[in-house]
Amino acid sequence: MVTSASASASDSASVPALAARARAVGGSAVRDILAVTARPEVINFAGGLPAPELFDAEGVAAAFRDVFADTPGRALQYATTEGEPPLREALAIRHTRRGLPTDADDLLVTTGSQQALSLLATALIEPGDAVLVETPCYLAALQVFGLAGARVIAVPGDEDGIDPVGLEELVVRHRPKLLYTVPTFRNPTGQTMPVERRAAVAEVAARVGVWIVEDDPYGELRFEGERVPWIASCPGAEDRTVLLGSFSKVMAPGLRLGWLRAPAELRRACAVAKQAADLHTPTVNQLAAARYLADRDLDAHVRRVARVYGERRDAMLDGIGAALPEGSTWTRPEGGMFLWARLPEAYDTGALFRGVVERGVAYVPGAPFFAGEPGRADRATMRLCFVTQTPDEIREGLRRLGAGLR
Repeated sequence: MVTSASASASDSASVPALAARARAVGGSAVRDILAVTARPEVINFAGGLPAPELFDAEGVAAAFRDVFADTPGRALQYATTEGEPPLREALAIRHTRRGLPTDADDLLVTTGSQQALSLLATALIEPGDAVLVETPCYLAALQVFGLAGARVIAVPGDEDGIDPVGLEELVVRHRPKLLYTVPTFRNPTGQTMPVERRAAVAEVAARVGVWIVEDDPYGELRFEGERVPWIASCPGAEDRTVLLGSFSKVMAPGLRLGWLRAPAELRRACAVAKQAADLHTPTVNQLAAARYLADRDLDAHVRRVARVYGERRDAMLDGIGAALPEGSTWTRPEGGMFLWARLPEAYDTGALFRGVVERGVAYVPGAPFFAGEPGRADRATMRLCFVTQTPDEIREGLRRLGAGLR
């Protein structure tokens, strides 16, 4: 019997369902909020967006022009998965100068450091494996680990970061594949783990056996205080730490350039995962970044950006006390992009969000930053980004925030 092409839709079989991991993991709360707050009149403390007026657009454009003038065929061609040698060599020099001896072959260039997280999840995590995270934790990391099917477990901590004793207990109990941390100007709190605590975390990892994934997108954006060495440079951490870096916060996020530094076996596994994901990071962007590093002073540019960001942080710190209800507390970051506030437990920043947006200002409710079900106190938290607006806009935004919360 021949079936007619005009058969009704009800006769058709349904398409297969989405994978369980895709059904189980929701979208990014920050991305969803950015869609709600896209109106130009909204003062947006929600996004983690660098200030676009501070991009070195002229310098980046010149780097692209020079690449196209000198090596157009190479710039527009396929490249190796590991990354363009001039960029990897320049990155290796920058790491070595900062106290972490690094060769170009130690590095894998990725399409943003977010891809590095995904590659590590592919290379390391089987469904059901345990992953340890600090609390609260970077949202998109929770999303990556959730998509990989991991059991995400929060490590207890304090204002200095992860508690080494609690970390050891959880490693012994759950045998996790990795510990994920943003130890410098952490997203979302802005806090920094002191050098003594970093050494203690490295010692635990070396003794009980766990990978450390050290994410450092904000570390160069320091306004005050002294630079703290990477966990990757601590004794005992050399063979078990993956260090992630990015140009998104110091050059431009639109370039989508990140990298991971890892021991050889894990780095090779990530390269294989990257071959399956996108073959390689765009060649022209890599060559332009390498040219920028050769011809321009990125460190001087970062110092200029950090100076402006420090002024904006100060504006937020000056006004936040009047905006938040009595009994609130907040962090005082020495760098980075974020400030974390905790309101009295009677407040639910998620429930209040839409009403506050109607006042023309936005933040990120804190609950999605917690692994598992957030507690009542967790629902009284919020993340505020202070770098995208001018001091005057910050002051007006805080006035609107205070009115909305009241």
